[in-house]
Amino acid sequence: MDDQEMQLKVKRVTDKFTESMYVLANEPSIALYRLQEHVRRSLPELVQHKTDMQSWEEQSQGAIYSVEYACSAVKSMTNSSLYFKNIDGLLRQAISLKEKISSQGRSAVNPANNPNDTPTHATVTPP
Repeated sequence: MDDQEMQLKVKRVTDKFTESMYVLANEPSIALYRLQEHVRRSLPELVQHKTDMQSWEEQSQGAIYSVEYACSAVKSMTNSSLYFKNIDGLLRQAISLKEKISSQGRSAVNPANNPNDTPTHATVTPP
């Protein structure tokens, strides 16, 4: 009987020991320790991802600003077509006036070349 009693006591002790180990392994402080380990391993990678995302956001904001600025420049160029037409007309007018002045200057220097001009008096140029 001693052997059976001893086996029963050993079984109880081992069961209690197993239960204690199970409780100890799943104790909240152990869970918090494991959570802390996980955070310690994961945090540097997460910080790097956050830094990368912030950098990409800054680059994206710069690109968006550039595109918006280019779009506004193109819109203002389309609105300025009226001014370019006005400039074109003024340039054409200036060219025709220049040609008219040039032709009048040539006819004043060489009256024989222009049969339509009839001089009414002689011009004398000082030597």
